[in-house]
Amino acid sequence: DTKPMTSDERTRVLNQSRLFAEQAYRVLAFAMREVAHQPEHIEVETIENDLTFLGLVAMMDPPHREVPNAIAKCRRAGVRVVMITGDHPLTALAVARKIGLVPKGTPSSSNNFVPVIEGSQLDRTSDEQLRQLLTPTRPDEPDPVFARMAPRHKMRIVSTFKEMGEVVGVTGDGVNDAPALKKADIGIAMGITGTDVAKETADMILLDDNFATIVSAIEEGRTVYDNIRKFSSYIVASNVPEIVPFLGYGFIGMPLALTIPQVLAVDLGTDMIPALGLGTERPQSDVMDLPPRSRSERLLSLPILLRAYLFLGVIEAAVAMGGFFLFLYSQGWTWGTHLDWSSPLYRQATTVTFAGIVLAQVANVFACRSDHLSAARLGWFSNPLILWGIITELSILMLITYTPVGNEIFGTSPLPLWIYAPLVLGALMLLAAEEIRKALANRLRQSREPQTTQPVGG
Repeated sequence: DTKPMTSDERTRVLNQSRLFAEQAYRVLAFAMREVAHQPEHIEVETIENDLTFLGLVAMMDPPHREVPNAIAKCRRAGVRVVMITGDHPLTALAVARKIGLVPKGTPSSSNNFVPVIEGSQLDRTSDEQLRQLLTPTRPDEPDPVFARMAPRHKMRIVSTFKEMGEVVGVTGDGVNDAPALKKADIGIAMGITGTDVAKETADMILLDDNFATIVSAIEEGRTVYDNIRKFSSYIVASNVPEIVPFLGYGFIGMPLALTIPQVLAVDLGTDMIPALGLGTERPQSDVMDLPPRSRSERLLSLPILLRAYLFLGVIEAAVAMGGFFLFLYSQGWTWGTHLDWSSPLYRQATTVTFAGIVLAQVANVFACRSDHLSAARLGWFSNPLILWGIITELSILMLITYTPVGNEIFGTSPLPLWIYAPLVLGALMLLAAEEIRKALANRLRQSREPQTTQPVGG
């Protein structure tokens, strides 16, 4: 039996629909109408009359359990996550609260106010107003939730973010998401629920449809980028002690402290495996606590080159050249005295330079594991490949120094054990100097950054 839809009944149905929406359900209302015959043309204006209400259906697509933690990690990393959905505003806001996208507070409270923008409102919003809406006024301010959005609205929001200089990634699964996926810097289509059109348009396909996987990819990408910088700094630093002997020989006439074969032994031998070890470093504990880098920032930026060449490299050169002259003076040589290149003293002195570079690079590999974290905090034994690289590095040094074949090929000669003490001390001083530099740089950075970094993303 049917009964009339009274105002009280309508209110009860709407309240129930609202209750479902506030619990993050998507709500559908079903109604029917009996027709005597199939009309030739179905028009909304004529068919949606005299309907009999059947009931409400509430559906939920529960988010993955990892999503709240992933969003929290994004927030710490300076990556903004903005919800743009076609759902009812109440449903969108409830989902946003459930996944931690907006605070679980009263919407009207001053600190937790989250505007929910509908598509019709966005149509009445100017570009300047939209830019202001998308620009946070404080670091902890939640972004607006966009509900009942059409494809054109999503495109407009993405375009505005890009005009603001943000790097924008967009996720989508339907045909109507294709324009926004194409417009974004990185379009990410769902691999399970995504349509073929969305997958063909996107730059990346998310195989498990899990937002947390995107965050893991960001973390992995930052780690790879950092690791490239690490082993580049490590290799670049050794160039300074390799070139200083030739500059000194050419400009001030000092004895050549390093031979070409010994330079090749460093570049193609002792440095290889430690550098590979730096390239396989695991993500640092704070990799997702740092703000995003600028679009214009180079892989080998000026600060990195200055640190490698003018700090680490200069210290390595001082260790190597200091060892070279210390050994010569200990054997009675004086400045200006001719030093025959074929003499045992010269061969031993160049071997000291070579050993000084190798030992300094052992310390440098620990220094280059991070440009701001202490080597002790990272752990001395946390990367097995670096340890194997150091063992290989020292083994090559011993083979080149103490075997006849190594002496013949590289122009080296066995060294007395006492010379290793000042060389090791110099290497330790390099590590200590880098630890002091990190501590001072961290303190300076903390004093200059009042935690107001603007995030990148969309």
